[in-house]
Amino acid sequence: MKTKAAVVFEIGKPIEIVELEVPKPGPGEVLVRYTHAGLCHSDVHIAHGDLEARLPMVLGHEGAGVVEEVGPGVTRVKAGDHIVAAFLPTCGTCRWCSTGHQPLCDMGASILEGHLPSGKWPFTGPGPERNYGSMCMVGSFSQYGLLDEHATVKIDQSFPLDKAALVGCGVPTGWGSAVNTAAVRPGETVIVSGIGGIGINAIQGARMAGAQPLIAVDPLTNKRDAALKLGATHAVATMAEAAEIARSVTNGNGADKAIITAGLVTEEIISETFDAVGKAGTMVITGLNQLANRNIVLPSAVLTLWNKSIKGSLFGECSPTRDIPHLLNLYQTGELKVEELITRTYSLEQINQGYDDLLNGENIRGVLVHDPA
Repeated sequence: MKTKAAVVFEIGKPIEIVELEVPKPGPGEVLVRYTHAGLCHSDVHIAHGDLEARLPMVLGHEGAGVVEEVGPGVTRVKAGDHIVAAFLPTCGTCRWCSTGHQPLCDMGASILEGHLPSGKWPFTGPGPERNYGSMCMVGSFSQYGLLDEHATVKIDQSFPLDKAALVGCGVPTGWGSAVNTAAVRPGETVIVSGIGGIGINAIQGARMAGAQPLIAVDPLTNKRDAALKLGATHAVATMAEAAEIARSVTNGNGADKAIITAGLVTEEIISETFDAVGKAGTMVITGLNQLANRNIVLPSAVLTLWNKSIKGSLFGECSPTRDIPHLLNLYQTGELKVEELITRTYSLEQINQGYDDLLNGENIRGVLVHDPA
């Protein structure tokens, strides 16, 4: 089957729209017609070389759509089902899945290589390298994609697919960073640094968990305004301002929890956030930087004497098969805002404009709408 897809061929170059071929689904595989995809900063990390991935690669790891065909042995979904793509496949039986750590499933080892867990390439196309990978084994910036069945989460057909697409990454990663990793409790003082597609959902998670006060940090006015609308009690431009607010309401102690969701996590951001966290406080790092970048330089004596904690958070420690439907239910009951996250929509041909808007700070979340044809 032929498909149009957005591909990164070379680091630092614009994303290209090309025609590729999607193979028929084999054993355990699913052919999906994507209807919507979220424009997440992690795809920029591939295009800019912050994350080393095998190229060429079809970008897009937030996506929702309709199952067109299933291969032999598939039991999770059938043709006609609506699904959200899980960029971290979950086998359900490895050590990590069976102990409640689905994001660490062993099947996710090749997400930056781009091939399916079986080793099969999801796309073929022009050029000397005929095999094309897909971002996180999803490749939702394509009209059609081939998934392992363990990367599919069936959802009720009443859920609008444009909203469902965002629950593939941004919503659970941010929400879970607050609810699961930071384990925010009612009345705790919480800071969220970086109000993009992840940070805005960390605000929502912290609000739902009872944070008070809840302080958003972002240099851009539109991001601060969005944070206030979705639950922040304060929104400031710098971490120094946030730390001052946190200390003013905690007898000088500082924040109980701080979550870093910046698009590119630097040593400066980490150091400032660590200083803003008080005794027995927790700093959660959800944002990314280059894998080899050693950007944590902190005084270990303060870490020890103040009993602070530093934690990383992958997918907000959410379990895709449990939490994607759970978060969609919270959306349907009005507890979780998803429609308000979408700033603009784009066609596939507008993908570079979409990422320019993201990098310029104009969007909370852009959504790619695939041509139904």
